[in-house]
Amino acid sequence: MFRRRRRERERAAPVAEEASVPQRESGPWDADEPHPEGERVDLGGMLLPIGPGFEVQLNVAGDQIVGAVILVDGSALQVHAFAAPKRSGIWDEVRGELKREVTASGGTAEEVEGPFGVELAARVRQGEALQPVRFCGIDGPRWFLRAVISGKAAVDAEAAATLEDVVRDIVVVRGDHPMPPKEPIELRLPPEARQAMEQQAAQTGRPDLNPFERGPEITETR
Repeated sequence: MFRRRRRERERAAPVAEEASVPQRESGPWDADEPHPEGERVDLGGMLLPIGPGFEVQLNVAGDQIVGAVILVDGSALQVHAFAAPKRSGIWDEVRGELKREVTASGGTAEEVEGPFGVELAARVRQGEALQPVRFCGIDGPRWFLRAVISGKAAVDAEAAATLEDVVRDIVVVRGDHPMPPKEPIELRLPPEARQAMEQQAAQTGRPDLNPFERGPEITETR
C-alpha cells in the first residue's frame, strides 16, 4: 500500500523542465557557439575583427605566432588566447601573477570593475616613466583571452570603447586537441599574407625569408 501511494505521488509530481542555457549577448565568442557575422582576419586560433584605420601586427615567440596587436588613433590593443581547464577559469590566478610582476618592476596595479569584469588598472614602468595600461581577462569554454589596452585608450573612455568593441567581437578557435592550461593557442598568418610572403620570397630568390624580421603587418584602410 505504501509503495503504491509513493508511486502515485511520483506520477502526480510535476516534472521540472530542463533549464535552458541562455545565450550570451556579447563576446568574445567561442567558435562553436552562435556569434554574429562580421569582417574578421582569420588567424587560425583567433578571428580578429578589423575596422577603418586599423593596423594589425602579430606577436611572435620563436617561430610561432602567439598574439596580435591592433593599433588605431594612438591606442593599442594586444590580445593573446590561451588554453584553460574545462571546468574552471584562470583569470583570477593570472591577474594575481600580473599584479606581482607589475609591482616588482616598479609599477602599480589596482583591481577595478571594467566592462569584462574585474580588470587591472596599472601603471607600467617604461624607462623612467610610468605608462597607464589596462589588463583585461575573459574566461571562455576551455580558453582564456587576455586583452591589454594601452596608449590613449588606457585613460580615454571614448577611445577605449573602440577597442573594447573589438574584444567583444573576437572569435576564439580553441580546437579539440588537448593542451595544458596557459599554453598559447597558436595563430597563423592569414592566407593572403602568406601568399604575399611566398611571392616576395620567389621574387627575391630567398626561400628562407623570415617573415618576422620586421613583424608581419596587416593594415585595413578605407
